[in-house]
Amino acid sequence: MANVDSIAVAPAEPDPTPRSGQAPRPSRARGLSRVGALVAHAPAVLTDGAVIAFALFTVLYHLAFLGDLRPSVTFRIWLVACVVLAVVAVLRARRRAGTRTDSAPTDSAPAAPEEPDGARPATDRRLLIGVLVAAVVAAVSAGAAGTSIDLTWWIPAVAGLLAAVCGLLLVRQAWLRGPVPAPAAPAPTAAQSAYALVVSVLVGISSFFMARNTPDDVYYVGKSVWIAERDLIPLNDFLFSENVLPAMGSQPPIPSIEVFDGAFANVVGIHASSALWYVLLPIMAMLAALALWRLTHRWAPRRVLLAFTVAIAYLYLVAGDDAALGTFHLLRLHEGKGMFVSAVIPLMWLYLTEWFDTRSRRSLVLIVALSITAIGLTNTAAIILPMLVGAAGFAMLLVGRWKAAVVAAVAALAYPIGSLVVSRLVLGGMTATGADDAFFDAAYTYRRTLLFGVVGVISGLALWCGALLARRRTPALLAAGAALALSVLFVPGVLEVLSALSGISVVLWRVPWLLALPTLIGLLCTVRVPAPSRALRRAASGGIAVLLVASFAVFATPMWSSKSWVEVHPRPTWKLPQQRQAIAFWIKGLDRPEGLLLAPKTIMRTTPIVTSEVRVVLPRDFYLVEYDLNSQFAKDRLLLSEFADGTASPTPAELTPALDRLDVGTICVYNGNRYARDTAPKLGYQEFAKRPSPGGMTCFRRAG
Repeated sequence: MANVDSIAVAPAEPDPTPRSGQAPRPSRARGLSRVGALVAHAPAVLTDGAVIAFALFTVLYHLAFLGDLRPSVTFRIWLVACVVLAVVAVLRARRRAGTRTDSAPTDSAPAAPEEPDGARPATDRRLLIGVLVAAVVAAVSAGAAGTSIDLTWWIPAVAGLLAAVCGLLLVRQAWLRGPVPAPAAPAPTAAQSAYALVVSVLVGISSFFMARNTPDDVYYVGKSVWIAERDLIPLNDFLFSENVLPAMGSQPPIPSIEVFDGAFANVVGIHASSALWYVLLPIMAMLAALALWRLTHRWAPRRVLLAFTVAIAYLYLVAGDDAALGTFHLLRLHEGKGMFVSAVIPLMWLYLTEWFDTRSRRSLVLIVALSITAIGLTNTAAIILPMLVGAAGFAMLLVGRWKAAVVAAVAALAYPIGSLVVSRLVLGGMTATGADDAFFDAAYTYRRTLLFGVVGVISGLALWCGALLARRRTPALLAAGAALALSVLFVPGVLEVLSALSGISVVLWRVPWLLALPTLIGLLCTVRVPAPSRALRRAASGGIAVLLVASFAVFATPMWSSKSWVEVHPRPTWKLPQQRQAIAFWIKGLDRPEGLLLAPKTIMRTTPIVTSEVRVVLPRDFYLVEYDLNSQFAKDRLLLSEFADGTASPTPAELTPALDRLDVGTICVYNGNRYARDTAPKLGYQEFAKRPSPGGMTCFRRAG
């Protein structure tokens, strides 16, 4: 029998579950604190990790040329290296966490409060009024210049330049007069980061269902398909020939994004187009949204969630035109230039802000890694990054930070420019005879990217008032530097001079990319509105946000509109017209003879995205400019494609020499092209396959 006295005096077992109304135990509090810290830091960990990982792959891809490694081998080496780096990063994080736990009684430092409404130092009111007046004149006249109103572009150009210069001087005065804030920016809270993560996941999910048929995909996606099926990197042309003809103007092959997709598909064992659109694109969409969040959080003085929401809404609601930023954010992220403008640009402004605020080695390493990532996405980085870094550096020079500016410039530009120079020396330069010579002046460049009308006015206000809206000191100074750089480029004649000196007229319309426009659009709803209470000020900010979003919805073309060349599907799909995709797969499965495939242009443009095993007569007529439009090479292809399209009716005597010179083995035409169907047997081809409608086709193969 148990001793009653001993039971009475024995200490009671603690109740592991706290009763209702009691505070959680210290262990639970520490656990919740750690979870909150993980959520708060998740956007930074994901974006910084992605930057370092892709920079590593780009370097390995470039080094692979020395050892002639296959892409799949490079990819496997990269996977191992990523695992090693991740383990090292986790160990270092635990060591730092242990050090903080031993030295500090609290789990984390509290986040800094939002910048108060009256935080800005007193400045020259006349200069401020001058900036606002000039900015409004520039924005309104720039937006009106693309409408039926006949305005000379000199009005927005001069007013914008005046607003940018005065804005930079105003911000410089505030920098030199005002105290240094500590800390320079608030840390994101768990709730804020959770909101950003949820939004980014939704953005990634939406990428499954919207498809924009982009003609450039025959090159970008087609290259990934070619690499996945051959496990080789084409150093020459792969569309018109089997890596034999001279490379097109996009060479030397510095960008690594297509190689990454092809190598990933080869190693995993799935189709490269599926790997790109079902796996990589949603990830890229999430990272681009998080990159936008991080810059918006760093630059917004208040209402960061509201500003981020408006920025995301801008990207979804303002698309339509081929050059609008919305078309590059979600619909064309798989083309390296889309990811460059949507993710690299905001992250570069973020990393530069952190570098100028802290001068930490971590920020410098991230700048270097991001510059490698940028050139791994697109050669355009070698053009836009110098402008961006030059704008930031000039702004910092005005406040005496010349050493930091020089270091940042070297870190951001050394690898992109160096890789291009080395590749030209080792692999040779562009051997093709031409490239697109299209040139757009300042007015048309503004209308293509920042648009016109109401949306153009809003974009102009974000451009020329951004320095007044951004957080004090570094963000405001960098926004002012970007506005000045772009305002100079918008002066009539400047882009013409750059085109004449550099020979890069084809991409000069992309100069507005140096501006983090979606973030600056979001900052418009953070303007300080005079009101007697905080609640009224918040309500005013909300009202501005509603007006902005409503303006985008009414006066712009949304991403999902057919006017944006987008199809919305009820299920995840490839970014191709589904009927063309089905026809290309059907032709691939036919028992075809050797030789090229002649088919309607749209089918020939789709086929390289489906398979590299079926070589076509004309992947895209736009690329013929690379090989001289007056050559027999180009004339034969144009003649045959018009015959297959049914837009011309050349005689058998005209068709036969072209068919022989190009070694056409198969001809497939729509059933409605009666002339081609009747003529094919006269050319020595016999019918061997028929596809029922819709998309009905008849295929002929070379006899004998």
